[in-house]
Amino acid sequence: MNPIRILVTGANGQSGQTFRELAPVQKGIEFVFLDRNILPIEQHQTLFNYLSLVQFDYCINLAAYTAVDLAETERDLSYETNAISVEKLAFACQQNKVKLIHLSTDYVFDGNSFTPYRESDFTNPVNYYGYTKLKGEELALGVNDDTIIIRTSWLYSPYGKNFVKTMLRLMSEREFVNVVDDQKGSPTYTFDLATAILTIIRSDTWTPGIYHFANRGSVSWYEFADAIRKHSNKRCDVRPIPTTEFPTPAKRPIFSVLDCGKIQDTFGISQLPWEERLKDCLTKLGELN
Repeated sequence: MNPIRILVTGANGQSGQTFRELAPVQKGIEFVFLDRNILPIEQHQTLFNYLSLVQFDYCINLAAYTAVDLAETERDLSYETNAISVEKLAFACQQNKVKLIHLSTDYVFDGNSFTPYRESDFTNPVNYYGYTKLKGEELALGVNDDTIIIRTSWLYSPYGKNFVKTMLRLMSEREFVNVVDDQKGSPTYTFDLATAILTIIRSDTWTPGIYHFANRGSVSWYEFADAIRKHSNKRCDVRPIPTTEFPTPAKRPIFSVLDCGKIQDTFGISQLPWEERLKDCLTKLGELN
């Protein structure tokens, strides 16, 4: 039986590095990892030619412009990466019979809900990053309706830059840190996201469309930071502050908790509790108390 061949773009990001760690133990799957140094997804024709020459079964697109605040000023670059390049990649996958799984974000919502967002809920991003990610979804599905899009939230891992690693550094350097307490979401461990994607790929069912995935439970950034402090035993005071005391160039949704019922019903993918998964990350970082 031939192995499943998977192309992973954006392979140097935290989710890409997570797939790199998981790849050696995935029986029956061959991975090819592309990063910006090898082939940026903005090189549309080159990427199309590559997909034409090298046969893949799946493409997992993790390439993205993720600097939320910088996107407010670097609009052309963020739109090119998160929207236009996603459309071109989706078209290339469609033409070459490659199933595409594309990663999106909770920031496509405005945060005005009081209940977890479902895939069918009205989208209304409050920052330019969220707008580019939403356009990427729309453009991809417009040229390739066989695409799966997974919206996720508050990603962290032992790799790259993320909230957990930033908090650990600040807690080691300072006596106290101020953290916003009126924005609520669901922290998501990249290893669980990667496992969910691999479950879809190994499934007998391929049902295209938009899905939500995050770890179970919801917290504020302050509560997330305080859990990091507690489980790493940092001697640092974590203080809650309102968003008004921490202004940023890009507005954030106040509430961006995702309803993950659809992905569970379709693929049997369940959510693990966010705090338990945080402990696993802290263990990998050598920080668990």
